Amino acid sequence: MALRFTVQGDTEAETAEGLRMLLSLGLERRLPPTDMISNGWMARAVLPPVTPTPTEDRGPGAPSE
Repeated sequence: MALRFTVQGDTEAETAEGLRMLLSLGLERRLPPTDMISNGWMARAVLPPVTPTPTEDRGPGAPSE
């Protein structure tokens, strides 16, 4: 399960600004500002995928290279 960060605002511009703040922290956009049908606006970002490096410990029982 991925962590999701959501921004909610009263206007599209307000929500877009909040999304820009999340993106400035290194998150990736998953949902652009979307009208939630008279319930405000919402946008969503997630952490970028992390790929393990060959030097990272893979835990007990992991095959050695």
